[in-house]
Amino acid sequence: MATATATLEPKATRASGLQPGTPIRFTTDWNGYLTVLMLVGDRRLRTFYTDGEMEILMPSHRHEVWVALLGQFVELLTLLLGIPRKSGGMTTFRREDIERGLEPDRCYYIANEPLVRTKFELDLSVDPPPDLAIEVEVTYSIEKRMRVYAGLGVPEVWRFDGQTLIVNHLVANGEYIVADESKVFPFLPVQELTRFVNMYEQLGETAVASAFRDWVIQQAAAGWPTRSEA
Repeated sequence: MATATATLEPKATRASGLQPGTPIRFTTDWNGYLTVLMLVGDRRLRTFYTDGEMEILMPSHRHEVWVALLGQFVELLTLLLGIPRKSGGMTTFRREDIERGLEPDRCYYIANEPLVRTKFELDLSVDPPPDLAIEVEVTYSIEKRMRVYAGLGVPEVWRFDGQTLIVNHLVANGEYIVADESKVFPFLPVQELTRFVNMYEQLGETAVASAFRDWVIQQAAAGWPTRSEA
C-alpha cells in the first residue's frame, strides 16, 4: 500500500490550474503513483504511470463527446449481434510487477468476457486485460499511454484523433501495429466507423447512433455473424 510520504515533483505547472484536455505530468515512484490514485479516488480524472512518470488529465467536453459516441458503437454492435460483452469503462488497470497503470477512455471484455463476468475486482496478475480499449486523442498524444497498454497486454486499441479511427493490434514483440480490421469484430470494415463518426456534426449523437444501429441490422440480415456464429 502506498504511503503519504511519496514525493511528487511536477515537471511543469500552469498558473490557471488543471485545465480540461491539458495533462499535468510528474516524476515519481510507484508508491507515489498509488498515493495519487488514492487521493483521486472516483473523481473523473484520468491517470497513467510508466517509466517513473505520472500524468493526470481532466477530460475536455470535446474529448468526452467522441468517447461516448465510439462507446455506443461497440455497445450497439454487441447488443444487436448478441455478442457477450462486459464494459470496463474507465477502470484503473495496473500491474506492480512492471510498474505501469492507466485508465482507458473506454474498455471492453468480449472474447474474455466469460472469464471476468462475475468478477467485480480485477487483478491483472491473474485476470486477463480488456480485449479492446478506446482512446480519443483530440487535445494530446497518447503515445506514452500505448507503452502502458503494451505492458498490460491489451490486444487491441482504437485511437481516434477527431477525424480518423485507427485500429492497433499488439504483436509478439510487444509493439502495436496499425491494422485494417478489428480482432474483436473481424467482420467490421473499420472505415465505416470513421464514416459514422464524421456524421456527428451534421446529425448529432442520437441520429448517428440510430443510423449506425440501422446499418448494423442491415449487415446482420445480409450475413454478419450473430451470437452463435461470432
